[in-house]
Amino acid sequence: MAKITIDENAFTYPMSMVVVGTLVNNHPNFMAVGWVSRVNFRPPMIAVALGKIHYTNGGIHASGAFSVNVPSIDLVEKVDYCGIVSGRKKDKSTLFKVIMGKTTGAPMIEDCPLCMECKLVNVVDLPTNEVFIGEIVSAYANAECCSDGKPDVKKIRPFTLTMPDNQYWEVGSNFGKAWSIGKNFKQ
Repeated sequence: MAKITIDENAFTYPMSMVVVGTLVNNHPNFMAVGWVSRVNFRPPMIAVALGKIHYTNGGIHASGAFSVNVPSIDLVEKVDYCGIVSGRKKDKSTLFKVIMGKTTGAPMIEDCPLCMECKLVNVVDLPTNEVFIGEIVSAYANAECCSDGKPDVKKIRPFTLTMPDNQYWEVGSNFGKAWSIGKNFKQ
């Protein structure tokens, strides 16, 4: 199959949709984010990339803490709204039942099946974005969204984002065990 040249602004597929929470002027603020990834195993760390223009950035810098909340597909309308409207203009904390992290005080969304409370450990300054790296100091999940004490993707029902087409997708079916399928490969 022949490759064609495309715009160099390519993305991996898909990207998890989350809602990042932080205190801005001592008030909970939330922002929809698709650019998020685990970046370290021990201690567990996660990174979120936010455009420098966002209201949320100042709160993370000032408080030194943020949350990463994994919504179910049932929250897609509220999550999308959090990506359309700035906290400078609207109080988005009223969209959700807000709980505060026990370790950092970062605001989290009780409505989300999985919430991670993060202590800011580093900020990477890029030309248009800031990458906030946080240590996950506490994680909380709804009991009904777990199997064997671990978050279950089928029960959480998260959704993903693809770019540059800006589409949301449901998580599909499991088709194999990671770090195991390749054991059957014979050269």
